[in-house]
Amino acid sequence: VILVITRIVAAYGAVFTTLIMRNFITVADRQNPGWKVPALIGWTGMRGVVSLAAALSIPLTLQDGTPFPHRNLILFITFVVILLTLVVQGLTLPFLIKKFKIQDPDFTRSEKEIDYEIRNELAKIGVKRIRDTHFEKLEKFPALQDQLQAWENRVNSSEVILNFPEYREIYLDIINQQREWLISKNREEILLDEEIVRKHLKMLDLQEEKLGMHF
Repeated sequence: VILVITRIVAAYGAVFTTLIMRNFITVADRQNPGWKVPALIGWTGMRGVVSLAAALSIPLTLQDGTPFPHRNLILFITFVVILLTLVVQGLTLPFLIKKFKIQDPDFTRSEKEIDYEIRNELAKIGVKRIRDTHFEKLEKFPALQDQLQAWENRVNSSEVILNFPEYREIYLDIINQQREWLISKNREEILLDEEIVRKHLKMLDLQEEKLGMHF
């Protein structure tokens, strides 16, 4: 118990010292770890092979040949500390990690996740703005209705779609079929303007790229 409490106190002492010293170090991390991080660090002080090796390194006798005092007691205490810290702290550590819900300060979201979040938030803003400010103009501008429907579809169904990889396969199959039709039409009709075909091919490529960013 003394060992566990001492380590927890030492963890808070280290954080406290760091918070003071960072005022004198320009490159120091300015983020405050809070009270959960030191508590978790203190609780991870399991003992194992190093402690056992240190205890077993105690000589059997002193230089004058007399038995080393309390050697067996030291070995017994070491085994108890190793057993209790591994069992008690080791088994309860996952529970504490889940309970504290500590976020990794160095964690950075991927480009795809950020892009997905921004697209959804922009869609929500667009829907809210139309409904709050320009709702009476929907009948006058059909294109505005289409845009509202597209944003609403994204807000309401994009997260559900992302949970089904099968949807991606179906969508990719449709895009590939459309691409093949465009290429075939370009070959068959000699007088067809290739710029128009390229424009539609580029749109299909963009749809495929957006789909890949979501998965």
